[in-house]
Formats: sequence, structure tokens, C-alpha cells
Amino acid sequence: MKYFFKSIKRLTAIVLLLLVGPGLVILTGQVDLNTSWSKANHDRTGIAPDPNLASEAIVQIYGARTFNWRGAFAVHTWIAFKEKNAREYTRLEVIGWRHYRGMPVTSVSSGWPDRNWFGSKPEIYYDVRGKQAAEIIPKIIEAAKTYRFPDQYEAWPGPNSNTFTAHVIRQIPSLNVDLPPTAIGKDYLDEEDYFFAAAPSNTGLQLSLYGIAGITLAKSEGLEINILGLNFGVDPDNVALRLPGIGKVGFIESSAASQSQN
Repeated sequence: MKYFFKSIKRLTAIVLLLLVGPGLVILTGQVDLNTSWSKANHDRTGIAPDPNLASEAIVQIYGARTFNWRGAFAVHTWIAFKEKNAREYTRLEVIGWRHYRGMPVTSVSSGWPDRNWFGSKPEIYYDVRGKQAAEIIPKIIEAAKTYRFPDQYEAWPGPNSNTFTAHVIRQIPSLNVDLPPTAIGKDYLDEEDYFFAAAPSNTGLQLSLYGIAGITLAKSEGLEINILGLNFGVDPDNVALRLPGIGKVGFIESSAASQSQN
């Protein structure tokens, strides 16, 4: 019994330590706790190429902090693409409110992919253009159709928007996308996966129990440990730390893999 209580105390101490990151995000004002969702900014940020000027095929993967206090912990991710000569983008994602209205959570929409997500500015995790993008787009469409949770949504630990993005990436081995540690839900694996799969980046392996606890070992993610959905680890590839709430910090190159082929 004494050992049990010691273990509980240690686990509690670890969890409290992991909450330091989200706490700092709130204290430094990186999330807006005052604006209501109905008044949140959805303006485009100008980081997506204008489809009227860029004729080449484009694939981009975005993420932005989630609304209100949840943004201290997690980002929302989505996939966007534009086929060659297309005049608009297609955006694929999972949206939680659709579930609460009795709709499938998977969403397919068109328009600018770089709009603020309820006031949070997006960043690009992956950007590929030209011939390679044109080859990837049909695979993305097919991978999205195989998502197993179109009628399920749980902000924590998943399945959620990040579960969907990670699923699509895993189905296309040529996609090397390093989703940040704040993409809670990317690690959601269940018994149908045998709690084991490729890392979301397709550069290693992952063992995860419903996204609540697990470990990832991969070239892109490095070593990442998941405790209650809070991820931390080291990323030798970019000489960085992976911290809950904060994301990747250190001597980091651009978080977006960017390529262009004609």
C-alpha cells in the first residue's frame, strides 16, 4: 500500500510538471480567453498561394491552436489541396460541432485554407507543390474515405481532428509530416490497430493506448512519450525539445516540409 501511494504521488508530480507548459501558454497570452466563438476572427492570413496565380498542384497541412483555454493544450489540424489549374482549394478536416448536431464529423469544404481558426493564426506543417503534389492528391482523397471514426468525436484523447489528419498521413508513406506534440489525438490508436502503428510522420513506429499513454520513436518526432495525452520528448533531427502546450522548442528548422516540383 505504501508503494501504491508513492506511485500515485510520483504520477501526480509528473502530471503537474507537464501542465507547466499549458500554464505558460495562458500566462503569456498565446490564447484568447475573452473573445466569444461567434466573434472570433476567421480572416485569411495570406500564407496560402493565390490559386489564380499559382497554377501548379499544391498540398498543404495546417494547424492552429484550438478555441479558448483548450488552445493552451492543443492545436486543430487540417489538410488542404489544389489540383493543377484549379481555381480553389479543397479542405479536409474533422470538426467536433458536427457530431453534436448529429452530422458526420468529416468535413469537405472549399475556399481559402489559411484562415484563422477561431482567432488563432495557422501555421504550415507540410507544403509540397508541382508533380509530387499532383501524385499525392488522389491518395489523400482515398485515405480520407477510409477514416474509421466519421461518427465519433472526443476532444480528448480522441478520435478528433488530429486523429483524422494523422490517419490520412499514415496511409501515404511518402508523406513525411511532423505533427507537433500539441496535436492531441494524433496518437489515438485502438484495439483494431492493435495499439501499434507507424508514427504519424511515417519515419518510425508508435505504441499507444487510446491516445492516453504511449511512446513514439521516429526520425522526425525523435523520442516522444505520451502521458494522459500530454506529449514530451526530444527531437534530435531538429535538436529540439517537444513539450506539452508549448510545442517544439530549440534549434529548430522550419516545421514545414516544403518542396516544389514541376
